[in-house]
Amino acid sequence: MPPQCPICRQTYEPEPGFYYGAMYISSGFSTGILLLIGFLLYYFANDPPMWVYITTVAAAVMVVTPLLFRYSRAVMLYGFGGARFDQRYLYR
Repeated sequence: MPPQCPICRQTYEPEPGFYYGAMYISSGFSTGILLLIGFLLYYFANDPPMWVYITTVAAAVMVVTPLLFRYSRAVMLYGFGGARFDQRYLYR
């Protein structure tokens, strides 16, 4: 990610170490993916063998890792960093 937004100049790291909390948010997202896929496999695939669970969850998390990284940082920034949406920067 760039150090700041190219449009509104919002810095993405307000203080040193701010995004250590984003690791916990990303972990929560990964846990949610694990639970969702586990639930879907258990109820809709008639409880497959354990290797199917492990392979499916690992593949899904690997595919969405870039999204998890960005969204966990965005949640941390908007939730705890004081960043707010400003309509005037929307169509620049």
